[in-house]
Order: sequence, then structure tokens, then C-alpha cells
Amino acid sequence: MDIQSFFNYLWHDYIAIAPAAGALHRALEKQRSETIHNDHVAFRTFDLAPIHLEALEQHILALGYTRYAPYHFAEKKLRAFGYVHPDRYQPKIFLSELETRFFSETLQSTVRDICQQIDPSRVSDPSIMWAGRLWEPIAYETYQALLEESEYAAWVAAMGLRANHFTIDVNALKTLHSIEEMLDFVEAQGYTLNTSGGRIKGSPAVLLEQGSTMADQVPVSFANGEIHTIPSCYYEFARRYPDANGQLYQGFVAASADKIFESTDAKKA
Repeated sequence: MDIQSFFNYLWHDYIAIAPAAGALHRALEKQRSETIHNDHVAFRTFDLAPIHLEALEQHILALGYTRYAPYHFAEKKLRAFGYVHPDRYQPKIFLSELETRFFSETLQSTVRDICQQIDPSRVSDPSIMWAGRLWEPIAYETYQALLEESEYAAWVAAMGLRANHFTIDVNALKTLHSIEEMLDFVEAQGYTLNTSGGRIKGSPAVLLEQGSTMADQVPVSFANGEIHTIPSCYYEFARRYPDANGQLYQGFVAASADKIFESTDAKKA
């Protein structure tokens, strides 16, 4: 699969469950005449076969990406990698997985059951990255129990495998020159921002500033035909600063990403 098709499939799946992101994208194009570039796309998964990080990253590497740096989130119990492409105009990718061994046996059992339902052959096709839920719907009570231990686990169990968020490259905008201006525009459109850890995460000192909307609330099917409204995906905004060599920083700041993760937190919606 070519890289343009890969991101097109991801984008169309993403805006189908995050309609606010699509609307905001269109607002920037129409109201500000902006051509929007994507800074990065992020994915979430579990650390069990057949969908652990190394199994999924084969599709990222096949597109010409290389690992940029490892990241660890002790509080949320996640490991992750950033990926960069030799063509600097291609979006960066962030892939994380939940370290299930650090959670209760109940959570581990739930995740094992989910992963055992996945046909391993599906993982060999790049469409796994926007496949959604490849298991039977979990009970809403199970979702709530997962949420008590890990918002991340609950999100993956309910939403499946897909882009968790896209990110507007603020550096590439022509009429909005800072994260502050970007967030002001977002709020003026009526969207709620993630203020966990501050409206703006990061700073020029760490070479990256980020902000995000709170995730769209969408109806999702659960076991026994129940439908409940839960957070889906969000839109992020990133401004990068040059390092000592004059090159724009290509990585991620773990402390900021930790707070950005909370854009899908049902308890804060």
C-alpha cells in the first residue's frame, strides 16, 4: 500500500467517528483559507499477540518509517515509539501499547479474551490499522470496570484499532502563528479543549507545544445490543521549535503526551 492511500483510509475512518475533527478541518480551510498539514497520527493497542506493538509496526516500517525514540509512561503503564519518515512532509507516527501485566487479573483476563478473538491473519494486512473492533462487543459493565483501572484499556476495548487522533501542524499554518491562536480559533468554533495539565502542554524550552480538543462523544454498541455514548477520538495541534542545530524537533515530550492522552477520558468529558 502506498503512503497516501494509507493516510486517506485512516483519515476517513477517523472523521467518521470524530465528526468534530472533520468540521474543524473544513472551518480552517473555508474561514482561514488554510492548507492543513498533519504533524502526526497516533495509535493505541494492547501488548498481547496478535496486536502488540511490534506486530502492528510492521505496517509503519513498510511505508518507509523508522523508529525515532522509545517512550515510557509509568503512571498510565504504557510503552511507545515515535516513527519518522525520510520525507519530512510525511506525518510522524506515534504507536503505544498498554503494559497489561501491571494491572489486575480481571483487566488482564478481559484483554486476553479480546485478543484471542482476533484472527491472526488480519494483522498481516495494513487495513488492521483502521479495522476497528475485531472482537465481540464487550459488556458496558466491563467497559466501566476497565475505565476504573485504565481509560486507555477501556478505549481500545470499545473502539478497536484505528487512529486515536490526527494532529494539525501549526508550523505550516499561514494565518495562525501560535498554539495560543490555534486554540483560540478552536474555542471560537464551539469546541471544548483538554485543559488537563494546562491549556497548552509543553513549551518552547522543550521544543514542542501541544493542545487538543476533548474527544467526540459517539454512540457505541456494547453486548446485548446496548448502545452507550462514549468518547471516540480527538484533534490535536502541535507547534515545533528548532533544536541547537536549527532543525525542527521531531520527537514527542512524554510529560505532555501523558496529559494529551486524557482527551479521551470519559470521566473528564
